Amino acid sequence: MGESLTLPCPRPTAHIAVDHYSAVHLAAETARAVAGQCGLPGALPDRAAVIASELASNLANHATNGALFIQALPLGGGMEVVAADHGPGIGELHQCLTDGYTTGTTLGAGLGAVKRIATTLTIRTAPGDGTLVSARLTAPDDAASADQEAGAICVPADREQTSGDGCALADHGSARTALVVDGLGHGPHAAEAAQVALRSFHRGPDAPLPEILTGLHRALRRTRGAAVGLLRLHPGRAEYCGVGNVRVVTLTSLGPGHRLSGQPGIAGLNMTPPKVRSFPVPPDGTVLLHSDGVDHRWAQAPSAFVCRLPPSLLAASLVHSHRLPRDDATVLAARPRQRLP
Repeated sequence: MGESLTLPCPRPTAHIAVDHYSAVHLAAETARAVAGQCGLPGALPDRAAVIASELASNLANHATNGALFIQALPLGGGMEVVAADHGPGIGELHQCLTDGYTTGTTLGAGLGAVKRIATTLTIRTAPGDGTLVSARLTAPDDAASADQEAGAICVPADREQTSGDGCALADHGSARTALVVDGLGHGPHAAEAAQVALRSFHRGPDAPLPEILTGLHRALRRTRGAAVGLLRLHPGRAEYCGVGNVRVVTLTSLGPGHRLSGQPGIAGLNMTPPKVRSFPVPPDGTVLLHSDGVDHRWAQAPSAFVCRLPPSLLAASLVHSHRLPRDDATVLAARPRQRLP
């Protein structure tokens, strides 16, 4: 069966709106805590705090409608801090990445410090579209974990402490399998359904998709039920199997391609026999799964900036710009594996 890399029951993404400089301290403490939860050793939790402080400071000083997303990496092995804003963009990006360069008073040395500390740093910026930054941090002997060609964001509805959504990603052989689950409603009971589905998925993420979905249906019978989307990516193609309103979209630099949603029903309550639908994935294609907490109209006419985003930034961009605040929102974006480890 090959290896299967996945997280047992990941916590929701920490979502911090940076609308005041006071958010900088919260961002630093949150990043330090998440790094500890991810098992990063030694001084790495403190370095995670510096990364979050710098990115939050940049948002507070220069951005409009900025936010940080702090969480474990989709396949484990480390953590990431993603910054998103609708600001003016960065005009002199190369200069801003010079260590020691800063345009204001920050806790460190600006984006140059983030570049030096992070295992990988990915930035996309454009006038009118804002800026997205992903800083990933892993242990020195696990740097390969940062290059996952995947991104995921899972945030609860406003004023909720737990998310009724959940997501997972597993690599096995040349394939990778993704899950997005949306427990009915939101709050603790929806979160319970999502966690039950995640545990069921982790028991055999490399099984045939109809078998996984049937297992999820059985496991969810004692919960309020959920919408479920399962995606299996192979080089050049993908398979989708789902029930309920979890959507899948293929995105390339030219725009959206295939768009699918699950068959009618609710996993755990009523579900017809699962069906698998297959579709091609272009060489530059990213495939997304997202819950209905993200407005599906984003795919009608996404900007060229969005269409060209790598998976590590795409998920954050859609949640930041298109989530519905009264519902839990999840986006998982991934590309097929191009090579075996």
